[in-house]
Amino acid sequence: MVSEHSEDLAQLLALLDVERVSDDVFVGQHPEQKTARTFGGQLLGQGVVAAARTLTRGTPPIHAVHAHFIRGGDVNKPMEYRVARFRDGKSFANRQVTAVQDDSEIFTMLVAFQDNTAGLEHAVQVPQVPYPEELPPLGEHFKGFEDRIATFVNALHPIDIRFANDPTWKAREAGEKLVDNRVWMRADGRIPDDPILHVAALCYASDTTVLDSVITTHGLSWGIDRLFAATVNHSMWFHREFRFDEWMLYATESPVAAGSRGIGSGRFFTRDGTLATSVVQEALIKYFPPKS
Repeated sequence: MVSEHSEDLAQLLALLDVERVSDDVFVGQHPEQKTARTFGGQLLGQGVVAAARTLTRGTPPIHAVHAHFIRGGDVNKPMEYRVARFRDGKSFANRQVTAVQDDSEIFTMLVAFQDNTAGLEHAVQVPQVPYPEELPPLGEHFKGFEDRIATFVNALHPIDIRFANDPTWKAREAGEKLVDNRVWMRADGRIPDDPILHVAALCYASDTTVLDSVITTHGLSWGIDRLFAATVNHSMWFHREFRFDEWMLYATESPVAAGSRGIGSGRFFTRDGTLATSVVQEALIKYFPPKS
């Protein structure tokens, strides 16, 4: 059983509860733990909630989001989310969400809703990895690396993360090159039954570890090697319903890196092996090797 919720999860749920200031405009806050720029997962999660709160005929399931990151957000200022209503059909609804600070667009996202109906079904098989109860919590992986990966250690941790392989910093220390990464995730406590909150929390988490394979393919690590990364775009497809306060396996790999950009693709499986969500993220990634 998970606890009711951790303090960090409570903070995430508060962040996702964007404030409505007019019919189609919402304001989202930043967490107390400051980072260099707004975390992409926060923009995704808050944007999804803003879009869903403008629906006029209930809340059909979200089936896809497609986001483009335009510039880094200022973590010391609130974020304004402006929603454009593109369609409210019988089975479909579409929204565009634009995040704005100081009249500058930070990010824009298309959110599509569709009622689920019966049809053809198939999916790839879930990778075989140890169950999360057999794996150490994230904090165990920080030990001995606190100074070198302080950004991660001091970040908000609303998600319970269990690596089925070494995280980037341990893989590098061991001289490993990993072409894929397998990570169990769930909210660090209970999430209310609202399905939109589960989707929003998963969106938040999906921006974590998805790019790891871009660098572990080359034996590199965040926080240790001189790397610069900035998300360019992020897409998600929601195939089946899920609860994100239950364990899900995030299986990711990187099919390509070229032109100073890398792609991470991932799949979220429920504990019983059901493929629930697919993710693709592209990021600008630059590596500055040590001078010889």
